[in-house]
Amino acid sequence: MKKNKDISLDDFYQHAAEVWGREIDALLPPGITKEIGHFNVFDIAETIRDVKEKAVMPYNRRAYYKVSLIKGRNRAEYADRVIEIEKNALLFATPKVPYHWTPLDPEQSGCFCVFTDEFMSKNKSGVVLDELPIFKSGGYPVFQISDEEAMEISGLFTKIQKEIASGYAFKYDLIRNYVLELIHYGQKLQPSTALYTTQNASSRITALFVELLERQFPVDSQSQVLKLRTAKDYADTLSVHVNHLNKVLKESTGKTTRDIISNRILQEAKILLKHTDWNISEIAYSLGFEEVAHFSNFFKKQASVAPLAFRS
Repeated sequence: MKKNKDISLDDFYQHAAEVWGREIDALLPPGITKEIGHFNVFDIAETIRDVKEKAVMPYNRRAYYKVSLIKGRNRAEYADRVIEIEKNALLFATPKVPYHWTPLDPEQSGCFCVFTDEFMSKNKSGVVLDELPIFKSGGYPVFQISDEEAMEISGLFTKIQKEIASGYAFKYDLIRNYVLELIHYGQKLQPSTALYTTQNASSRITALFVELLERQFPVDSQSQVLKLRTAKDYADTLSVHVNHLNKVLKESTGKTTRDIISNRILQEAKILLKHTDWNISEIAYSLGFEEVAHFSNFFKKQASVAPLAFRS
């Protein structure tokens, strides 16, 4: 049964070596060890030039983080969203969410870096990537940026490229700081509501609710069936009254608990319809619907189109 594959770093380098016609050892950064974690940086113009025409980036989840400065017309597919990029973009990718980007013209340039959570956790600040707003599910992962902003970001990538090729003994410590600069640059581009929350009981309940919700995704197999489907399910798990949960979420997000849950299930349904060959019954079951008709009615109400019509 076909499903989205988690692409490991080994898969990434194997694919890169094949399409770029180079040995894997030639692609690895100097002085990198398992103790350091993994980090590497690439030039987009060079990779595009070397890639065979038939080689297309698949829509998959990747078991590593990625930050890309993309210059050129592109289309980015991130979860269930399609974003048209006219000129410059800054893209953040996380292992939690599948993505894909397609060049729309041959004039492409920029840089991208790939790294693991282990690499960044070596930073003395003790940064945890999944706790940063830029890498949270449902956040803002792609930003269209001005030429001036692209120049600033390009300067950071230039420093990273210069440092990774140097013989400086502590170069990866310095590179971590540059990566954090890239991350904070992206976070400053987000709406302020995505970054700042008051640390009170209501915000903690909201954060725990979101964690419970996202913990159920992505759905990778039919044996993985959603167990938390209703507001009461979440309230019981959080040991709060359902009315209190509804009130807190409405105040903090402006949406009802039911709407938040439905929107997340709809997002996953769209991913499964577009990027797996599971039939409608299998998708309905994995998302917790006892009857296919219930799923079809839900999807049509939420998306204004039937599941089969959306898939086609």
